Amino acid sequence: MAGTVVASTINNDTGLFSTNNAYLGIAKAWVNFAGNNPAVNNASFNVSSITRTASGQFTIAFTTALSSSSYSSVIGMSPASLTSGFNNVAVITPSGASTTQLQISTGYNLGGSQAYVDGQIISVAIFSS
Repeated sequence: MAGTVVASTINNDTGLFSTNNAYLGIAKAWVNFAGNNPAVNNASFNVSSITRTASGQFTIAFTTALSSSSYSSVIGMSPASLTSGFNNVAVITPSGASTTQLQISTGYNLGGSQAYVDGQIISVAIFSS
């Protein structure tokens, strides 16, 4: 007998997990937010909160802990703040990686001038095993 099983959650002996987070090769968390108001802007997956710790510096907390703090990659981008006078793409630098949160920084490096800035819209995706 052939068929299809569709489920939004699956229970196993280690607890409840999202079926999307169980797949290999997909983002384990992603979010889109405004730098000057760090709340989920459009949508997110596996992100419970975003905290602005300083200009251009944020902590992203995960709803469900990742299986490892050794992320295979963190990607993201953000236009620089219009108030900074620059219209370049801010670099997202990950640090403080753990299974429950990640710290990122956004800013610019233009002609030797560097600064952390709150990006207008910041998009981040985290890939992990």
